[in-house]
Formats: sequence, C-alpha cells, structure tokens
Amino acid sequence: MTQPPPHRRPYDTVLETIGWTPLIRLRRVVDGARTPLYGKAEQANPGGSVKDRIGIRIIEDAERDGRLRPGGTVVEGTSGNTGVGLALAAAVKGYRCVFVIPDKMSAEKVRLLKGYGAEVIVTPSAVEPDHPDYYANVARRLAAERPDAVLADQFFNPVNPQAHYETTGPEIWEQTEGRITHFVASAGTGGTITGVARFLKEKDPSIRVIAGDPAGSIFARYFATGEKGPHAPYKVEGIGNDKIPGTLDFELIDEFRTIGDRESFLMARRVTREEGMFVGGSTGLNVALAVHVAKEVDDPDACVVCILCDTGERYLSKLYNEEWMRENQMLRPERVTADYLLGTKRVPGTEALVSVPPEATVREALALIEAHNVSQMPVLSEGRPEGSVTEATLMSAALDDPDNLDRPVGELAGGPFPVVDATVEINALSRRLTRDVSAVLVEDGEVIIGILTRYDLLHHLMGD
Repeated sequence: MTQPPPHRRPYDTVLETIGWTPLIRLRRVVDGARTPLYGKAEQANPGGSVKDRIGIRIIEDAERDGRLRPGGTVVEGTSGNTGVGLALAAAVKGYRCVFVIPDKMSAEKVRLLKGYGAEVIVTPSAVEPDHPDYYANVARRLAAERPDAVLADQFFNPVNPQAHYETTGPEIWEQTEGRITHFVASAGTGGTITGVARFLKEKDPSIRVIAGDPAGSIFARYFATGEKGPHAPYKVEGIGNDKIPGTLDFELIDEFRTIGDRESFLMARRVTREEGMFVGGSTGLNVALAVHVAKEVDDPDACVVCILCDTGERYLSKLYNEEWMRENQMLRPERVTADYLLGTKRVPGTEALVSVPPEATVREALALIEAHNVSQMPVLSEGRPEGSVTEATLMSAALDDPDNLDRPVGELAGGPFPVVDATVEINALSRRLTRDVSAVLVEDGEVIIGILTRYDLLHHLMGD
C-alpha cells in the first residue's frame, strides 16, 4: 500500500524530527478484544524513545535562563533513555554530557551513551535513595562540583511534563480525532503521563488515565494509601521508582495497576513478533495493561491509547536473550516443576513462605494472614510441617469465643499440607491438589521452600 511521503522537505538538524510519532493500531496481541487499542510509537523518534521529547526541551530551557553556556556540560542521573535524548541534543548543540546510570540497566544503553561521546558513570542499584552512591545523588554532586555543568534534573524539572503537555498530548488528541477514551502509560519520572493526562483531561475530563507500575515499585501503593511503603528489586527498566518524583501528578491519574516483570517481558516479545514493532520491557508493561483495559471496556466505540516507550534494540542482552530470560524464570521451561511455579508466583520483596509456629497465638496467626494477604498457612515446628490453618477457621473460632484469640494456634490446626519435592512436574502436582487438598508444601532437600495452592496451579494453566 502506497503512503504519502511523511518527510516532504529536508530538515536543518535531526532535532526537528523529534515528535509526531505514528499512532498504530495493535491487532494481534489484543487477543480478540473488541475495544480498539493504539500504540503511540515513540521508538520512531531519532534517539529511539519517548525521552527524546524532553532532552531538547531541558537543554533549551537551561540555555534561555543562562545556566547552560557554550562549551558547558549536561549532567543527569538516568536509566538510559533520557541520557540518549539529552546526548542527541547536546551533540547537535556542542555540549559535553556526563550520565550516572544504575548498574541494573542493560549494557546496550551504556554503550549507546558512550557512542554519543558521553562520560558514563555506573553506580550500584541496591542502595537506598538517601545513600550517597544512589545514582541521582551522584549526578547532583557532580553537577555541583563542575563549574560549567547544569543538572537536567528530570525527576523535578517542570519542563519534563510540560514537553508532553505541548507535544505528545496534542498529537494523540489530533491523531484520534478526539475519540480517545482511555490513556495508558507507566511512570518513571511521571513526566509523560502527567503532561499527556493534563492536556487530554482539559480537552475531555471523562478520559480515564490508567498508570502501570512494576511489581516492586512504590507508586501503586502510594496512590492507594498515601504511604510510600517498602520497595523491592524488579527487572523492567526506566519505569517505577523507589522515591516520589516532583514531576508526577497523582491527581491526574484515575487508577494505578501493578504488572509483573514476566508479563511485561512476554508482552514486549509478542508486540515485536506479532505486531512487527521492536519494543522494550516498559512498552510490554504498558501494552499488557492496555490489553486488560481494552477487554474490560469491551466497547468498539471506545478508544484506548498506550505509550510504546522505546526500541527493543536496547535490551538484546536481556529480554531478547533466551538464556537471560530462562535464568530469570521469564520463560516456561520444557519441564514445568513445582520449583518453577514457585518462582513465577513470587513477588520481589515478599516472603517466599509465610508460616506460623504451633505455639503462636490465634491472634498472631490472623495478623500474619492479614499482613501477607494469604488465606491459609502451614504450621511449622523447627522447619517441619505439624499442621495447617485457614483464615476462615481461625476467624470462626475467634468469633465463637474471643478467648480463642489467645490460644496456641497448634490447638486449632488441621492436618499438615502434603509435601512434594521441588522437582515434581505439573502433571503429578495436579494429582496431588485434589478437592480435599487445597495446597502442598514444596521441599528442596530437607528444607520447605514454599507453598503451592490450587489457585496457583489454575493461574498457570490459564496462561497468566
């Protein structure tokens, strides 16, 4: 099919090609959803990501107010893509760049930044935000130490969301002819979702904005409770956070939902192989969430738009590396074992096995059940099973006689869950989880390492 030429005239610099990225309908990965779903293909920007939009804006803002002068240096703490956007603009304008990047980021991103001539400093990921080696703190210190340097400060720079308010939002509105009903994106700095949401809601306040958050990030919990809570490691790059950025406006977001690494990576691979667009893990998260939304809306007259954040070329050593995916339990192995199922259900930062000793009180057991959001627990003595308890049984006992709250839980425990070896395969596991057996304990050697329930098995068989 012949299309009219999109670039009818030459450009003075590559910076003029940033923006007006295509809006492309996703057809195969929606698995039959009736609601139209479109992806804003930000990998079509010259630097390969949505962050190209803010790189040039941040530099030009610093030029206008005199903070950045000829021959100066741009410093930033980045997961990679903002660095590329800044480096792209700096290369054209003649500035030096220094980027501080966490060590969990792909090797491709480090090489790419160096390819633009930037100085790259890699810092440890496993440090708290207030630690001096935290990547953003290192960047801030370097910017203060160098007299010719300016900190891009993407997490608190209002230019970040403003760039999307002035470009990405209007583009989506025009490309959908105002028909958009749902906007789906994830937040890292929050600049994209904040700027786009602000513009779209000014046009039509009924547009729903749904944010995706990696399992382990603090955003979804903070949105729901107002508390930051604990964070945990996760593999998806560039989105989620362990701190609250100033560029993220929670008031503009209608809903936050958590999506795990595995679902994000598998969807990214599907978008690449079924839609022909080579995308990264954050895009996989956005599309996975957008597909959920499209199925729930179930309306051919609605219109869901999500952000396709960057190119998959930056993740060849990770989510497009079969060995890495298997090592991180992101792909289903040829033999599905109890140990594999435990790995797929485990959320980073949570207990692998929640149990209670027989001498603990019913009150303590109920508190554990509530804290860990489980419905049943094994009773273990010196690491070996002695019984089991369920939320329903303990609550009934407490309601029948409040004095039961202070009885040892072992006195009210039912029989212990059966124990299976970590290497047992799914077919044998299915035979053990009968109507009368709701869960099994998984043993590796002499150590109980986890619990699998009928729900866990069903979750796997349904392909979730």
